[in-house]
Amino acid sequence: MKLIVCGKGGCGKSTISALLAMKFSSLGYRVLLIDADESNFGLHRMVGIPTPVHIMDSLGGKKGFKEKINKPFPDTDRPFSRKLKIDELPEDCLQESGGIKLAVIGKVHGFGEGCACPMGLLSRMVLASLIIEKNDMVIIDTEAGTEHFGRQVDAECDLIIGVIDPTYESILLAEKMEGMAKSAGKDIVYVLNKTGEQIIDDMTKQMDPQKVWAAIPQNEAIFTKNLKGDMLELTVPEIDRFCHKIQETGGLL
Repeated sequence: MKLIVCGKGGCGKSTISALLAMKFSSLGYRVLLIDADESNFGLHRMVGIPTPVHIMDSLGGKKGFKEKINKPFPDTDRPFSRKLKIDELPEDCLQESGGIKLAVIGKVHGFGEGCACPMGLLSRMVLASLIIEKNDMVIIDTEAGTEHFGRQVDAECDLIIGVIDPTYESILLAEKMEGMAKSAGKDIVYVLNKTGEQIIDDMTKQMDPQKVWAAIPQNEAIFTKNLKGDMLELTVPEIDRFCHKIQETGGLL
């Protein structure tokens, strides 16, 4: 199964992605965690894995990637033009620890290097190329906002997970993402993050409650580990229940 995790900046996408990866790994899945956020640099430390070579960099950076996909060669010569199992991804672009493999699409490295559109295209190509076997779980941590919908990255997933924090902007984004998910023919469910009991009620009233599959309360241990840059080695019961619900339903509403 391929799960895409999305939401506004600061909502906790990377934290939820890391916690999902670690829980599904503990359940016996072979987990591939894909960092598709070109701006944030901390996902690898949340799961305690060294940063691998970025896939975009392995292709020669944006310039090299553009040259490769624009060459008048048969499709078989283009990057990720053939179907690949997880273990067939470029070896130097994977790092593994604790049953989780980590891949990074690419990052914005410097001033004036241009837009991140090639990384969106590469994300879609990588996801489209992956052969998902019975016990595979692919979790994609996207960039903030809705650009991944515009790039059609979500077309390659099985379930969209929207992370919603207690802000009006996040509630508005949830409505927007739901419309885009419907246009893409994909199911979307929500994780309410950084909540309290009253906040959960207030947020749920503004959303489709059937699509709210989890609510994560404010967690001082998570906050402290993220502040220190530590691995998120902790149990979050709400994440456990959320993963079991994905298992039981096959991600289908």
